[in-house]
Amino acid sequence: MATTVYLSNPALTINSVDLTDQATSAVLTYNYEQLETTAFGDTARKFGGSAVTSLQNNSFEVTLYQSYAATETEATIYGLVGIQTTIEVSPTAAGLATPSATSPKFSLVGCYLESHTPINASLGELSTITLTFTGGTLTKAVS
Repeated sequence: MATTVYLSNPALTINSVDLTDQATSAVLTYNYEQLETTAFGDTARKFGGSAVTSLQNNSFEVTLYQSYAATETEATIYGLVGIQTTIEVSPTAAGLATPSATSPKFSLVGCYLESHTPINASLGELSTITLTFTGGTLTKAVS
């Protein structure tokens, strides 16, 4: 079976601002909540099924270098706490502009940022922040 070597170098935008150059980690989790469909007479628990749809419960966790420049991390993130926003992420920078089967673009629309740490500093270290966006509807574009 053929394999593809993939070196992680994703690209991302948060609220339409490209923060790829500030990101050091990105994890997108695609999830549907379990809905139990077990009925009387069943001998084992059942979940989901073709006739039962549940709600998406997605999340996106990103670690960014903290930067206070006008179009960088702090200026982008501070105003997003407590509101819904959109995140786009792709395995490659080209995938954000032109998605393909080998470089899809994932869009998380209506996700929520509960909290933000404006200052996370330690002597002699680069300041980073880790953000977790929850909820929203995830779509995948391949063209």
